[in-house]
Amino acid sequence: MEIIIAIILGIVEGLTEFLPVSSTGHLILTGYWLNFTGERAKTFEIVIQLGSILAVVVMYRKRFVALVSPNKASGLTLSHLILGMIPAVVAGFLLHGFIKSYLFSPYTVVIGLVVGGVLMILADLKKRTPFTSTLDELTLKQAFSIGLFQCLALWPGFSRSGATISGGVLLGTNHKTAAEFSFILAVPMMVAASGYDLLKSYQFLSVADLPRFRNRLFSSFFRRAFRYCNIY
Repeated sequence: MEIIIAIILGIVEGLTEFLPVSSTGHLILTGYWLNFTGERAKTFEIVIQLGSILAVVVMYRKRFVALVSPNKASGLTLSHLILGMIPAVVAGFLLHGFIKSYLFSPYTVVIGLVVGGVLMILADLKKRTPFTSTLDELTLKQAFSIGLFQCLALWPGFSRSGATISGGVLLGTNHKTAAEFSFILAVPMMVAASGYDLLKSYQFLSVADLPRFRNRLFSSFFRRAFRYCNIY
């Protein structure tokens, strides 16, 4: 039965991760509907998003290779990613226990979904005339500021991509640049978040959980990769 739940959650993740609607929030709500709750479920709902992140790595593989090039001195660099990560990494480290204890409920998720939607509407209404039209024009200050907006997504239900894209638009990037930086920034963020959560919650997991994680990872990976291929 739990394998079926993992497949259902994989479908939900595949349908929502690409959109700025908080895949984590939808996973939590679906988990409650399926009576899949508790510490294992909370860890599952975070770690299995790595499947979608693998698809981002595949689609932006040339960009990631360029980032680690020893001759990379201009355009989008590792410094942009590091600055974009710092705010959420620090806040997540300090608030991890509080978030897992108090914010993984249907009620808090619904609040996050609503507030996140309001932010996206306001960002589109208040957007500036874009002066950053490509990733390589993104400044370090913009990267760090977008990272501050990303902190909002520590609240489950508040879309991470929605927060970062809204932040980018308000800071003067066009929608495409904001979305691409959000996707690329998601890779180190989700790897760090998943690793830290596994470290903190490994005592709640067992070898029997591996098939659920595996099925869910591959399901979300192929769904996201398929979407990217059709878009690009």
